Amino acid sequence: MLAAWTDSPARFREDANAEEDLVRGGYRDRLLVELAQNAADAASRAGTPGHLRLDLTGGVLRAANTGAPLDDDGVQALATLRASAKRDTGNSVGRFGVGFAAVLAVTDEPAVLSTEQSVRFSAAETRAAAAAVPALGPELARRRGAVPVLRLPFEADGRPPDGFATQVVLPLRPDAVAAVRASLQSLEPELLLALPALCRVDVVLDGRVRTLTRSDDGPQARLADDGTTTTWQLVRRTGELPAELFADRPVEERERRRYAVTWAVPVDGDGAPVPLTGRQVLHAPTPSDEPLSLPARLIAPFPLGPDRRHVAPGPVTDALVEVAADGYADLLAALPADPVLLRLVPAVGLAAAELDAAVCRAVLDRLTARAWLPAADPEEPPLRPRQAVALDDPTDDRVTALAGVLPGLLPAGWSRRADARVLAALGVRRAGWADVVEAVRGVRRPGEWWARLYGALDGADRDELAALPVPLADGRTAQTPVGVLLADGSLPAARLAPLGLRIADPAVAAGPARRVLERLGARPATATAVLADPDVRAAVESSLDRADDDEDVEPLAVAVLALVAAAAPAPGELPWLAELALPDDDGGWAPAGELVRPGSPLADVLAPGALGALDPEFARDQDVDALRAVGVLDTFALLTAEDPDDLDVDRVEEWVDAVLDRLPADAPPPEWPALTAVRDLELVRDWDRALPLLAALPPAARADLDLGGTVVTGYLRWWLRTSPVLAGMRPDRLRTPGAVELQGLYEPVGDLPAAVRDLLGVPATVADVLADVDGAIDLLDRLGDASRTVAPAVLRTVYAQLAEALDGVDVDPPARVRTAPDRVSAEAVVLDAPWLQPLVSLAVVPAGGRPVAVADLLDVPLASEQVAARVTSRPARTVRWAEVPGAGLAAARLGLAELTGSVAVHPALTVTGGVEVAWWPGGDVDAVDGTPAALGRALAWRAGAWPMRQALAEAFAHPDRATELAAEDAVG
Repeated sequence: MLAAWTDSPARFREDANAEEDLVRGGYRDRLLVELAQNAADAASRAGTPGHLRLDLTGGVLRAANTGAPLDDDGVQALATLRASAKRDTGNSVGRFGVGFAAVLAVTDEPAVLSTEQSVRFSAAETRAAAAAVPALGPELARRRGAVPVLRLPFEADGRPPDGFATQVVLPLRPDAVAAVRASLQSLEPELLLALPALCRVDVVLDGRVRTLTRSDDGPQARLADDGTTTTWQLVRRTGELPAELFADRPVEERERRRYAVTWAVPVDGDGAPVPLTGRQVLHAPTPSDEPLSLPARLIAPFPLGPDRRHVAPGPVTDALVEVAADGYADLLAALPADPVLLRLVPAVGLAAAELDAAVCRAVLDRLTARAWLPAADPEEPPLRPRQAVALDDPTDDRVTALAGVLPGLLPAGWSRRADARVLAALGVRRAGWADVVEAVRGVRRPGEWWARLYGALDGADRDELAALPVPLADGRTAQTPVGVLLADGSLPAARLAPLGLRIADPAVAAGPARRVLERLGARPATATAVLADPDVRAAVESSLDRADDDEDVEPLAVAVLALVAAAAPAPGELPWLAELALPDDDGGWAPAGELVRPGSPLADVLAPGALGALDPEFARDQDVDALRAVGVLDTFALLTAEDPDDLDVDRVEEWVDAVLDRLPADAPPPEWPALTAVRDLELVRDWDRALPLLAALPPAARADLDLGGTVVTGYLRWWLRTSPVLAGMRPDRLRTPGAVELQGLYEPVGDLPAAVRDLLGVPATVADVLADVDGAIDLLDRLGDASRTVAPAVLRTVYAQLAEALDGVDVDPPARVRTAPDRVSAEAVVLDAPWLQPLVSLAVVPAGGRPVAVADLLDVPLASEQVAARVTSRPARTVRWAEVPGAGLAAARLGLAELTGSVAVHPALTVTGGVEVAWWPGGDVDAVDGTPAALGRALAWRAGAWPMRQALAEAFAHPDRATELAAEDAVG
């Protein structure tokens, strides 16, 4: 070598540059890897398990290994650049002849001691040898003494430790000790994955030995680090690449066409993979700088570029990518079917480098074409990804329920949204709830299967499950849960069967399935909910037609009655129930609302045959309250309406007319409140027993109505008051026993229960009689009946009250009018001016302060129309009112400060015809006969205080007692 350098200093420069490139470039941090690689190759050549011992003591790193010892070829290889002695060894790891250069990163004096050959290298001795060659002086100076250390081998003394074939001795440069120590401390057992011939590495630091081992068990390798073991799943593919692929590769590589490609991934105790984390690189077979994104270790002899760190592109690389992709697919297939496998699928997105992109692309091609995904149904074979279906929002229960129904369904753990990108990259189709619904439509399964399915769907999107089918108890299938009834023990499905309802299979009407169906619109089959079902109403409303068509509707009737008994609606609350066909006592069928319950109170008060009767035998087996609720009558039936035109009851038009008569003449058409009327009143034959039944009806049936502030009599009370229900007499033509005002005019009613008396509204006062027009007209006739008497207090105002009550009503005047409590007259006048009374020859009708209205009502003349007279006598004197004795007290009683005007006093006051009177009013001067009574009347009329006339007369009669009378007035 010295001769070569002497002959060609350029060769010296070339060797120095090449070695420096290796030390500073491709092998700058490969010391321990290269030592392990050489140990593995030695073991491989010897065909024995490799053992490497790395001992850092006193600044010297010693690497002892078993296997084939160093021979002459080995020494030559160490001292030769890129001329490996292993080129003919197919199983060797080293293949470039440059790996040992890695030791120069930490030492200047490496030595290799072997049982056959030992050699050492020395930077100092090489430098001295080179300095002795003059031709090398300039280059050596330019390099400041740096020389190619591994070109000049020197003899070495020493042997490897017992049990080892070779030992590399590396006296470390001081600045390298810490780095080597750190490398030894961080050395991982995974190094042994790329070196299968090396089974054990001992690391000795500070007297402590750490042992790394590898043991193989079929496709698995167990790596131990001081007893801590990890298991790796391996897939190894070997073969030989076609020679034509190596056309562009160096000559020595062309002779090494065999390959061994290994994938390795750690697995847990169950054999499931534990994907690697952090940055992964290609091992070719020792670590390169080629990044990989797959979370597994790839060990493959990819051709490397001159830097020994990156893969060289070309046909060989392309071929090995395909081999690696096949191996990776085999690796996934060999692992247990666990969802973690999806983390081993190439990520979709930006690749780490060109090689990574190629490997990921090829792997994905294999995985999409291969059947390796597990089916949710364990009986099914593995699935190709494009056959597979991933359920949205999966759970184990959901997938289990749908297995066998949704073809290609993956297990729940394989369908997570977190893996959506991976599944999409594989071509796995996702199935949403709409797909699930479509898949189960038409499926025939027992109710228990549907129950599991619904329970599993708890929490899923409600809108997307709207069309979920539901199996029904009668074997049909509802196309949506909406409106389906969920029966329970209190109302079993079998009992409801005759109704033809959509009642869910009992298996799905309990537990989580029930909750899900209710959330989707199914309803609990409570009696109330079932009654609200439109199908029940339709069945009831068509039941009579079906009976007429000779269908057996008795099971329907019994089912409805059982339902009503459980729901307990009030009678009339669901009026359509009255259309339920029930058997009558003639052997036919009739609507429930037209039948009377045998033996009921109503049956005893109606005329025979007025209404049909329920079949007694059928009635015995039914709940009485249920019969009432469907309209079977045991008391009077009620009808409700928003408008009286919709009430089909007796004399309803008459009642409406009576109501309208009570409203003010200028009132707008009334806004009717909710109306309740009683049916079949015209069919009663026994009112003594009927009236208590009517009095016990709900308050709405007995209530009066408020029409815009005017209270009018409700239909029932009006009908009873105007009908002969009390011993053949109308209640409004009788009076209550204690009615003083009506004594002599009306006969008292007999003894009645208070509730009945309140219902009938028997009059107690004149005002009660005048509450309706008919009563007022009847009272007008009674006042003209000579056989009757009237209380004086009533007579004074009764005609005035009648005139007001009948104002605007076209009434025929009576033939006779009441002129005294016990007397009637065919001819009479209405006294409209009190001073005319002495001049009237006919009987006088009390006007109650409304003479004109009373005269019009009775069609009799006013007194002022019959009498024309004037004062004919002359006064004895005319004085001012204030001058009349007693005027002061009179003014006080009138509430006036003083009296104004004058009065003419006649000794005997006469008017036309010589009739003597007590007083006669005048325009400015009143005429009186001078008596206190005349003075009181005259002043009361002039002051507009006619009711005060007696009090004023007293003041004029006793002017000397003004003080006493004023004191009396002050008391009241």
